[in-house]
Amino acid sequence: NIWLDLVLFLFLSEAADAAAGSAVPPPSSSSSSSSPPSSSASAFCPITPSSRHIVERQPRLLNFRVEYRQRSVELVLEEGNTVGEIKQILETELGVPVSKMQLKGWKSGDVSDSTVLRSLHLPKNNSLYVLTPDIAPTASTSKNSALQDSLNQNFLLVISHREAQRDYNLNFPGSRTIQEVKRNISDLTNIPVRHQQWEGWPASASDDSMTLALSGISYPCHHLSVCRRSSPANAQEPTEECADVHMISDSEGDDYEDASEFGVDDSEMFGVGSSSCRKSPMMPENSENETDALIHFTSEFSSRYGETHPMFFIGSLEAASQEAFHGKARDRKLLAIYLHNDDSVLSNVFCSQMMCADSIVSYLSQNFITWAWDVTKEANKSRLLTMCTRHFGSVVTQTIRTYKTDQFPLLLIVMGKRTSNEVLNVIQGNTTVDELMMRLMGAMEIFTAQQQEDIKDEDEREAREMVKREQDEAYRLSLEADRKKREAQEREEAEQFRLEQMRKEQEEEKEAIRLSLEQALPPEPDEESGEQISKLRIRTPSGEFLERRFLGSCKLQVLFDFVASKGYPFEEFKLLTTFPRRNITQLDPGSTLLEAKLFPQETLFLEAKE
Repeated sequence: NIWLDLVLFLFLSEAADAAAGSAVPPPSSSSSSSSPPSSSASAFCPITPSSRHIVERQPRLLNFRVEYRQRSVELVLEEGNTVGEIKQILETELGVPVSKMQLKGWKSGDVSDSTVLRSLHLPKNNSLYVLTPDIAPTASTSKNSALQDSLNQNFLLVISHREAQRDYNLNFPGSRTIQEVKRNISDLTNIPVRHQQWEGWPASASDDSMTLALSGISYPCHHLSVCRRSSPANAQEPTEECADVHMISDSEGDDYEDASEFGVDDSEMFGVGSSSCRKSPMMPENSENETDALIHFTSEFSSRYGETHPMFFIGSLEAASQEAFHGKARDRKLLAIYLHNDDSVLSNVFCSQMMCADSIVSYLSQNFITWAWDVTKEANKSRLLTMCTRHFGSVVTQTIRTYKTDQFPLLLIVMGKRTSNEVLNVIQGNTTVDELMMRLMGAMEIFTAQQQEDIKDEDEREAREMVKREQDEAYRLSLEADRKKREAQEREEAEQFRLEQMRKEQEEEKEAIRLSLEQALPPEPDEESGEQISKLRIRTPSGEFLERRFLGSCKLQVLFDFVASKGYPFEEFKLLTTFPRRNITQLDPGSTLLEAKLFPQETLFLEAKE
């Protein structure tokens, strides 16, 4: 409806202009100059604000060329349409159900059916292709399988910029169009697409909307050259050149529109601007220590490319290696060494589109220790090579030396091993997000297999060490028990020896006392001496009898001393009479035997005191 209103408005405007021209009288008639215009002219000549509003809000149209097996479909849609609406049209044109259709070729990767085309920031001309993996090709579409394979292949284009005398090695999928290649070269060389002069395209590549897979270029590598087309307009005044820019066609204007499709300035994006345009270097040339240099690198990286980026390890390369390689096997990670070079045209693209992609940031954060260094300055590069030689050996250092400036930035994937560190992969700057993710996942598969072996070896080693520790602990406890037992036995033997010594001393003391008492006893009187003699018979606890004669006038102490001299001291034994039972030891030792009624004879017995 809007387009019909616009066409009707333009038609009526032209009719009004023609009517106004025929109604104007000749200049010689003075009276007619003041006459009012005709009703028809007044009705259609003015351009009202509403008509301007209609012109300003006209939708932008997008051209699509969709390839499916042996068929090609041309579509024109407004940028307000969705991807699902394209699929519905293709279902009618191709006879392929939407549920079995995969629409590929989008610059931003796979998109959902609800995605609005405006949100994709597409150029005016676009090339897409349909994949139907669930629909088996028929005999008539056997050639299309080869086409599908070529669309998925990567073509290496070696493009020589003759004026700058430098070569670009660029990888493109087969689904990329010639127009997109030319736009990328425009970003790299600052030569607009309409001013590019090419050599090396095959004769079959007559349409810029054609994909590389159908263009007839050589696989896997094809050589091209480009330069700026000489034009007299370059020598004209700037005003004429500017007027020419404003009068370019839709297809030409689209070239300029896409030159900034990444949201950054061309010179910044590809690093071709002069160094004076940069706010500060990524890393100072003569930093005192690696930590300060990496803090500056992280801050500058965030200011250039945003806060969404891998978490760079802040510390020395040795510390990063220790963090990645020297923990427990389950905690180890791969080491990703990112080497930046501002002199490479690929640095800003790699950083903004690869290193800052959410999928790459998440994968690196989960599985890698990421350490970064800037090799733009020669002093920093030499310092890096010295660090790599010290920590990884000369192989890694030589690997870095082999790469030229235009091959940077580099992402080295290093895996720690028992005896040395191995570089699994070196990823150059001219790659895509999908390829980068595939190579990271490939390195992760190798690392995971090695990690499982390391975990198994570590578990077995820990089990052996645990058994050894248990054996050592049991042996230690056994030694401790033996030591305590030996010490207890030694203490017991020492105590027995001490007691034995005491017993011997006591016996010796008793023997000495006994001998002294025996020697102090008065002599035993004869029976025929004529004095009063008392004959005593004493039974010992062992059943033996002691017999001796005493003078009746002897004191009881003499009797006690006699008994003690026989080994029965007064302090331990008591001397008793048989009948009546009396305890002689309780009597006064100064009493005589006569006074104690132990005369003329008496039988006594010894009993141990309680």
